[in-house]
Amino acid sequence: MTHPHPELGTPSKLVAGGLRIVALGGLAEIGRNMTVFETNGKLLIVDCGVLFPEENQPGIDLILPDFSYIRDRLDDVVGLVLTHGHEDHIGATPYLLRERGDIAIYGSALTLALVTAKLKEHRISPLTREVKEGMREDIGPFEVEFVAVNHSIPDALAVAIHTKAGTVLHTGDFKMDQLPLDGRITDLRTFARLGDEGVDLFLVDSTNADVPGFTPAEREIMPALNRVIAATKKRVIVASFSSHVHRVQQVIDTAAMHDRKVVFIGRSMVRNMKIAEDMGYLNVPAGIVIDAKELDNYDDRVVLICTGSQGEPMAALSRMANGDHQIRVGEGDTVILASSLIPGNENSVFRVINELTRFGAKVVHKANAMVHVSGHAAAGELLYCYNIVKPKYALPVHGEWRHLKANAELAIQSGVPRENTFIIENGIVVDLVDHVAEVAGAVPCGFVYVDGQSIGDITESSLKDRRILGEEGFISVVVVIESQSGKIIAGPDIHARGFNEDEALFDEVKGQIEKALKHAVSEGVNGTHQLSQVVRRTIGSWVGGKHRRRPMIVPVVIEV
Repeated sequence: MTHPHPELGTPSKLVAGGLRIVALGGLAEIGRNMTVFETNGKLLIVDCGVLFPEENQPGIDLILPDFSYIRDRLDDVVGLVLTHGHEDHIGATPYLLRERGDIAIYGSALTLALVTAKLKEHRISPLTREVKEGMREDIGPFEVEFVAVNHSIPDALAVAIHTKAGTVLHTGDFKMDQLPLDGRITDLRTFARLGDEGVDLFLVDSTNADVPGFTPAEREIMPALNRVIAATKKRVIVASFSSHVHRVQQVIDTAAMHDRKVVFIGRSMVRNMKIAEDMGYLNVPAGIVIDAKELDNYDDRVVLICTGSQGEPMAALSRMANGDHQIRVGEGDTVILASSLIPGNENSVFRVINELTRFGAKVVHKANAMVHVSGHAAAGELLYCYNIVKPKYALPVHGEWRHLKANAELAIQSGVPRENTFIIENGIVVDLVDHVAEVAGAVPCGFVYVDGQSIGDITESSLKDRRILGEEGFISVVVVIESQSGKIIAGPDIHARGFNEDEALFDEVKGQIEKALKHAVSEGVNGTHQLSQVVRRTIGSWVGGKHRRRPMIVPVVIEV
């Protein structure tokens, strides 16, 4: 059952002993995951991530979940649980802690190390509580149980939240690789035990719900890496997410087999791999990793591991593609893009591939070689989970509409009644009372844009202005009139940018503006604001009719 917003009112007060669930991000989008659970007047937050901007959001650095629902109740927050260390699950934590710095953060060792490093850059030292699979923690009125899951970053956890109202199982991001590099598989035995005890509401990762079958094992990319590195005469450059420890491990192991040194390039890659190595998640043979400064001593027997697999403009790979990185890519080099194409980034990634190819490099990516496997469960794995957990209600999370819908259909196929599956968007409130769940209303929930130093000052309308400026151009009109007679003393002065900038073009409209102003004054319109609207309308309809354009028009009328 789909619940679009309009007819949903504000939810009534939560029933005593009930559990309220509200996603403030991560539904109908892939990113800014954040879910708030409430019982007995206390709030538990699971994940607090960011979303990366699309091309139609010019100038935006990051998009945060909307905290307004909990802003007046920050003192009621008993903890923040982080399921794993990816940006779309931890990236907004600094912005939450700016509002209340002593919220206890629960997470596994690697997740806490990554979030602590990120918070340090914001000059925040957090209160952390390290947990691991198999542990149960009482966090206020919530009893939280942590379960191992396998994902494209080590140490990921699912969380089971036990309350008087019922039990919720949240998978976090997960897949079911049966032969993971670290031997830590998704703990289906615990999923089954929870299923036997009774899972009322199952929140399930939907990212690959529309992909049939099973996600291939991580180690299946080893042969392709091996072939590519063996066949390359010169340097090999591998672009990967800076958190994909298992992928980096395979690249290091393959480089060692071919007697190549490894160099980490890009600030986040260097930082995260140091953390992973110090904590024992990354096994680096002695003497294999060298500093970028030593590159010249090793000519071509190297593998560079860098950031930028999504075509991000500031990351190392894009800068190499633009030729403005100290590392030059050329004939005989191979670049491996060991990552997925996140929806919306295709154009930037293909631009990078084209530029690298133009420099003479060979580019290998998942479309032409087995160099990436996803971090998320496909439909076959999700069906297994539904059959093992046998939830009473299903709530697909972490995906765009098509993913949520596909996930809900899997739940229904496995026997969850259609009316017990919730396909909902951010801000819609689900209440679980005495093991019965229903939609209870909606709370306001928008996008919060980070733009340079400012957070939340940029609104949809300023983005619309930026899009118009970028696509339609800009015209300013300055007119000076005499206040009594309305006679034009100077102007109209018309300047255009990003539009046809030929000054003579505007001669015919100048007469129209003068006529319109004269007419308006004779009708008794006065005041610079009203007159400037007359100017805007006149030039707007002329540009629209004559040039089929709708530029931003800034009219200024000055009275003397």
